[in-house]
Amino acid sequence: MDRLSQIALAMTPGLGATGCRRLLAACPDTDIFALPKAQLAAMLGPSHHEAVDAIAAKACFAQAEAELRFCEANNIRTIFCADADYPERMNHEETQDCPALLYVLGGADLAPEHALAVVGTRRATTYGRDTAATLVHQLRPLGATIVSGLAYGIDTAAHRAALDNGLPTVAVLGHGLDRLYPPENRTLAQQIVQQGGALVTEYPSGTAINPRYFPARNRIIAALADATVVVEASEKGGALITASIAASYQREVFAVPGRLGDKYSCGTNNLIAINKAQLVRDAADIAYHMGWPYAGSQGSQQELFVSLDPDEQQVVDLLHKHSSLTLDEIVNLSGRPRAKVTTTLFDLEMQKVVRALPGRLYELVRNPHRAY
Repeated sequence: MDRLSQIALAMTPGLGATGCRRLLAACPDTDIFALPKAQLAAMLGPSHHEAVDAIAAKACFAQAEAELRFCEANNIRTIFCADADYPERMNHEETQDCPALLYVLGGADLAPEHALAVVGTRRATTYGRDTAATLVHQLRPLGATIVSGLAYGIDTAAHRAALDNGLPTVAVLGHGLDRLYPPENRTLAQQIVQQGGALVTEYPSGTAINPRYFPARNRIIAALADATVVVEASEKGGALITASIAASYQREVFAVPGRLGDKYSCGTNNLIAINKAQLVRDAADIAYHMGWPYAGSQGSQQELFVSLDPDEQQVVDLLHKHSSLTLDEIVNLSGRPRAKVTTTLFDLEMQKVVRALPGRLYELVRNPHRAY
């Protein structure tokens, strides 16, 4: 399918991302716009009659041609869900609601080795902004890509910190690339592109700024990242929506704790309290839970070689041999009392040598800097 047809298909009213993917799965090597109307109706079902009519009539081609000219004139990439460079993180079974087409301004790699979404309230406190900046700074040794939404507050702090630390950053927008919201972040947006990042949106030019589009763009933020960290959030808001979507995509969710009673820590504290997010104190916590190799940021000290006692070494050797084991399996294989094994596992978790998984499984934290 050529670029014009991809844009037209993505613009088709009533089709949506799932409908688009359904057509592509059924007819991967076929011109969708050449299919008989009856065949389209059979593939999409009666609920998509508007889309069937629009595809059969090629109703969106004029708008798609105008959009293609706009993209070519402004060096905007389009990435279709069937393209080889469509972000792999967005092409999983659980992310089928992600847009079929992305508009991208800037050269950022949308499939980096490590990507973290950093989100939070627009009304960030000094504590929140400083914490976001510190977390991003600490991720510098990993070269992680920072994903956020270019909003006021935590988003802005995360993008700026990424630029300050030479990290690529991706801003996901809730409107077309012919405008920018908030307008006060125009210079920041330009710097993101100039320094190797990107502005990403699912919306074509001419799309009006509408509050209902911003929660929808949060699914792209969550999908482009390996994990999402919420730095500050009130009881309701877009950051919590992003966290919920990330969890539905089977991505890790982290939250920075705040002082009890603080309005913009209520949301993060609640995520931690109800086990919807891992508590994060610094980037080392994130790296530990994600299994990312991490030797600390510049100016920090971290023990790279852990000294293990005989009980700890035995558990580590068992996990090295078997990849992952349940508590009962470790007890049986080690021949040690259950209480002793439980204590040993706890100590190894505190040293960030072992990680607990769902189902009472345990595995080693893979860190090439450590000698076990």
